[in-house]
Amino acid sequence: MSVRELVVLGTASQVPTRHRNHNGYVLLWDGEGILFDPGEGTQRQMLRAGVAAHDLNRICVTHFHGDHSLGVAGVVQRINLDRVPHPVTAHYPASGRRFFERLRYATAYKETVKLTEEPVAGTGAVLARTGSYVLEARRLSHPVESYGYRLVEPDGRRMLPERLAERGVSGPDVGRLQREGSVGGVTLDEVSEVRRGQRFAFVMDTRLCAGVHELAEGCDMLVIESTFVDEDETLAGEHGHLTAGQAARVAVEAGVRHLVLTHFSQRYDDPAVFERQARAAGFEGELTVARDLMRVPVPKRR
Repeated sequence: MSVRELVVLGTASQVPTRHRNHNGYVLLWDGEGILFDPGEGTQRQMLRAGVAAHDLNRICVTHFHGDHSLGVAGVVQRINLDRVPHPVTAHYPASGRRFFERLRYATAYKETVKLTEEPVAGTGAVLARTGSYVLEARRLSHPVESYGYRLVEPDGRRMLPERLAERGVSGPDVGRLQREGSVGGVTLDEVSEVRRGQRFAFVMDTRLCAGVHELAEGCDMLVIESTFVDEDETLAGEHGHLTAGQAARVAVEAGVRHLVLTHFSQRYDDPAVFERQARAAGFEGELTVARDLMRVPVPKRR
C-alpha cells in the first residue's frame, strides 16, 4: 500500500523555541518525498522523525526568509554525503536564486548527487508532472517574493463490480478494459466512475490573496500558516501573515477535508487557542494543530 502522509519537522515562525524547531515538512507520496521549507535544524529533525536523505526527491522553498530556508545547506550536503541514488530537484522563487546558490555552496563538500534547480517565476505554473501527481505553484502576498505549492493527483477510474457482472466482464478482461477502454462492446464508462484524485496544498507566509484560495481549492489536506491569533489580525496583515480564523475560513470556502495549522508565533503559549479560533471560524473537518515530529496521514479517498 502506498504511503501518503505529512511528516512535521518544525512548526515555529521566525525563531525556534524550546518546543518548536524552525519550519520543515516532508510530504511522503507514493514512494517520493518532498521537503518543504527546510529551516535551521532540519537535518537533525529529519533524524529524529525517521526521515532519511534517501527519502527526498524534491525540495520546495516558499521564500527566502531564514526560518524557511537556512536548513537548505545542511540538507543538500547530507544528500551528497549519503550519496542519494536518484536526482533531486529544487524549486524556489527565481528572485532568490542568489540565496539558494549561497546556501547550496555555503561550505566545501563533494557533490555526488545531481541536484537540478528549477526556479519558479511569474504568478506560478505547473512545475512537474509525474505518474502520481502534478506539482503546481501560485504567487502569495508577503514582503518578499513567496510561492505556495499544490499537488494534484490525476483523476482515475473506479470499477463498479455490479455493472461488470451485469455486462459479463470478469477475470483478465477487466484489466484489458482498463487498458484499452472497451472489451467485447463494453466501454469503460459503462462499468466505472471517475475516482477523483487527491489534492494537497502547502501555504506559508502570506496575507489573504487569490493565490491562497487557488491553492486550497478542493484539497484533501491543506497545510497553512496561522502565525497570529485573530485578535492580532492587523499585525498579521502588516507583516504578511494569516491568523487562525483567516486560515480556517479559507479552508471552509475551499472545501478542505483536513486542515493543518502551523508556523506559530512565539508570543503565544497555548496552542489550543489556534484550534478554538479555527472552530469558531466554522471549520468542521479534520483539524490538526501541528507539533514537531508528528505524522499526519493524508485523508483516505471518500
